[in-house]
Amino acid sequence: MSYWLVKQDPANYPFEQFQKEKKTDWTGVRNYQARNFLRDMKKGDEVLFYHSGDEKAVVGLASVSKPAFPDPTADDEAWIAVELKARKKLSFPVLLSAIKAEPKLKDILLVRNGRISVMSLTKQEFEQIVKMGS
Repeated sequence: MSYWLVKQDPANYPFEQFQKEKKTDWTGVRNYQARNFLRDMKKGDEVLFYHSGDEKAVVGLASVSKPAFPDPTADDEAWIAVELKARKKLSFPVLLSAIKAEPKLKDILLVRNGRISVMSLTKQEFEQIVKMGS
């Protein structure tokens, strides 16, 4: 199993809407590194849902319900999407400032490259963030 973090502006698609819909196709990724991470996702992988914009916090849990397929919003077949299944909202949002302050999380891409919208995490990083939100 692998672990991931996906970012979304809550003004465009908040976690609460994702929970109501139960599943969504994660489309529109146009960064090569993020696309490669999408390509590596497998059914059952665990995912953290991060609200970007003004919130800057991990707010919920999801899982990969369908691995990579051609992104229907793209004109080029090189771009892909995955289907994500909503799980649960964290008890407490895990703010980016708290993530940056946690020494165990100093190497995650969220801290090193805040522009990327899909990123991999180690099991330990994933579990640390979930613990912080419990």
